[in-house]
Amino acid sequence: MNVVQKLRAFGELVVFQHTLFALPFVFIAMIVAARGWFGWALLGLGLGAAVCARNFAMGFNRLVDRRYDALNPRTANRPSIDGRLSLKAIIVFVAANAICFVAICYFINPLAFALSTPFLIILGSYSFIKRVSWAAHLVLGLSLGLAPIAGAVAALGEIPIWSLPLAAGVTLWSAGFDLLYSLQDREFDQKAGLFSIPARFGAANTLIISRVFHVAALLFWICFCVLAQLGGFAWIGVCVSGAMLIAEHRIAADGMQQINRAFFTLNAWLSVVFFAFITLDFIWAI
Repeated sequence: MNVVQKLRAFGELVVFQHTLFALPFVFIAMIVAARGWFGWALLGLGLGAAVCARNFAMGFNRLVDRRYDALNPRTANRPSIDGRLSLKAIIVFVAANAICFVAICYFINPLAFALSTPFLIILGSYSFIKRVSWAAHLVLGLSLGLAPIAGAVAALGEIPIWSLPLAAGVTLWSAGFDLLYSLQDREFDQKAGLFSIPARFGAANTLIISRVFHVAALLFWICFCVLAQLGGFAWIGVCVSGAMLIAEHRIAADGMQQINRAFFTLNAWLSVVFFAFITLDFIWAI
């Protein structure tokens, strides 16, 4: 396998394109913290930290889940299973991203550096929580919910109050769409003894719980707009996000064959759209 093929395999391992889910919320927090443009240096550091953190989380999960992924037909063709990436290569990849994340945080500010290791512990904990509790979906949500807190810390060197409802909204939004995605593995989770809300409560109840999470996410984002004293474009962003979540649940209700469309396409666009409206809020104010 040449270098290009190896890089593609690592990109597939962590589903690199899905970095888009949480990354816009890092920059939303930075924009709000700086009340506008936060500078090229912080852009580069924030981007590097976010990519390394996600690579670590996804790589670690793939590493720990190799036994289960090999048994699940949906995941048996992952690079960590089909031989394209060796166990040693994945371990080096995970360790390198963890080290790079901590190093980047060191150059951001002291609080970012102090929080870097606890953040990595939270990111890695999902892989073990799902073996003991169906609440693992919330842990995964929290992993993405840390993104706006990290962005605020990077820009301000502290955790502002408005970042907490923003983070809570991201947590519940992420947990909600993870519930939809995990419906695909409900039967496998039951057979393998893994804990998940679909395996524990069934498909119909999972759809209801996901809707509750997403309604709560919107309420938290409304609180964020109030506490951060944002303008009209931010409120439009919340409304558009709500419409996208409604569309997501309508798609998911049509059947399992539409789950990937609801999970990957709409959620990636939601974070980008929300970011765009927050940005417009500050551009308009200039």
